Amino acid sequence: MTARATQPRPAKPAPRTLRSTLTSPFGRKVRIAIEVLDLAGRIEVVPADTRDEGDSLRAQNPLGKMPCLLLDDGTALYDSRVIIEYLDRWSGRDALLPAPALTRAVAQTRAALADGIADAALLMVYEGRFREPAQISQVWLAHQRGKVERGLAEMSANLPDANVTDIVSISLACALGYLDWRKPVEWRGRYPALTGWLEAFAAHEPAFNATRMPQEVTA
Repeated sequence: MTARATQPRPAKPAPRTLRSTLTSPFGRKVRIAIEVLDLAGRIEVVPADTRDEGDSLRAQNPLGKMPCLLLDDGTALYDSRVIIEYLDRWSGRDALLPAPALTRAVAQTRAALADGIADAALLMVYEGRFREPAQISQVWLAHQRGKVERGLAEMSANLPDANVTDIVSISLACALGYLDWRKPVEWRGRYPALTGWLEAFAAHEPAFNATRMPQEVTA
């Protein structure tokens, strides 16, 4: 009886290019993950302009949003949580998300809450950037501010471990970093536990400081 030849497993598509700016809090999450997973030399960060109709980002992600990870087989992945989960698995490290299904879902939910803080803050910034002063809606700003403040209160009451770099801590740190940079709300005086947590996480994780938003960039 002839032994059946073992077929080699197909190689997993490798990440090749990250479309993002250095100022996107969601792109920063992925850049931190890239550093933590020792993939920095393998993925090129290529800037994208979400307002440029001619930018290839709109073909790579029909929503025209960052970050967008391009794999070497042409696959495009978007949404920072999706990208980080793929990189975590592809790297073989499995360091950023827990394995058990419920624990993993809870971690992703906590990360989604942190992302929601950043997203609401971003919408507050855009309200002032893309509207004339007379068109700015204070009702809309208050609506977004409420999301930020409720999210901060929940995170403050249930802080992740500042000495662990995972999907939750990366997401929270990037959201707080964006609040510090754009200042749509003042949070440090109101949430001292979060202030202390961010300082401790920054001391623990060098990738957080290595991916700081350039102060000279205004867009």
